[in-house]
Amino acid sequence: MSDMVSSAFGSLAMMTSVLCSPEGYFEYEAAHGTVQRHYYKHLNGEETSTNSVATIFAWTGALRKRGELDGINELVDFADKLEKACIDTIEAGKMTKDLALLTDEKNPTVLNSRDFIVAVRETLDKLL
Repeated sequence: MSDMVSSAFGSLAMMTSVLCSPEGYFEYEAAHGTVQRHYYKHLNGEETSTNSVATIFAWTGALRKRGELDGINELVDFADKLEKACIDTIEAGKMTKDLALLTDEKNPTVLNSRDFIVAVRETLDKLL
């Protein structure tokens, strides 16, 4: 069901999920449909344009939760800023191919996997 919902609203690669057990254990994960195919392309030396936003947000969710549980406000702040850097990068028109196919942006800059992460890092550096 989650795959259907995410594809209706854009890209599966933008979706994360949070699982919480009755005992209070948390798991943050990214839902990706194309990562395996892209990984094999990468192993063959081919360029990929894997959208890493869901993976980044899974990590930021986990980091934020750890910061909340341990009272580490700097960790919570870092997670918030990393998420903002992803969003700001995309809103600035720098995105992976899956998003470029969906955007109303006139001339988006389509980035491969590595260059997208570098662009997010550059945006994050300005926020830190």
